[in-house]
Amino acid sequence: MKRIENSFWKLTASGFGLGYSPVAPGTMGAIGAMGVAILILNYLADPYLWLACLSLVFTILGVVGSNKLQSQWGKDPSRIVIDEMVGMWVSLMWVGSAWIHFVGAFILFRFFDIVKPLGIRKTEKFPGGWGVMADDILAGFYTNIILQIIIWFILPVFYKIN
Repeated sequence: MKRIENSFWKLTASGFGLGYSPVAPGTMGAIGAMGVAILILNYLADPYLWLACLSLVFTILGVVGSNKLQSQWGKDPSRIVIDEMVGMWVSLMWVGSAWIHFVGAFILFRFFDIVKPLGIRKTEKFPGGWGVMADDILAGFYTNIILQIIIWFILPVFYKIN
């Protein structure tokens, strides 16, 4: 039974295997999450409720899974990409489903996740699984805020010019 539980946490924390990618596992996790978000935003009723629920459930799974796997994989290993998934979903909350929103969210989120400005790096020091999850969630919030500003204040200026 313990082996099944361990396999569950590895599968979940690795973003259903995306974290095992030999190239850019965090990017693969973000792309996988974006694929899920595209389906949700285009085909489900109340898509932002679905994204919020997924973000909450996967945050809890990410914290618990990271805590459980830390003894085997170390602190915040690259195989854990559930944090990138949640960060990507937070990035896409209430921004629409146009392809440019997805591209913008992906680029901004990966920037914030890799560079870790504006206090994002400090959240990695949170204990256990919270440190694994918090930096990507905060990167998602920053991405979302910038996208909202672009969508509501900058893009309308360009549309009026043309």
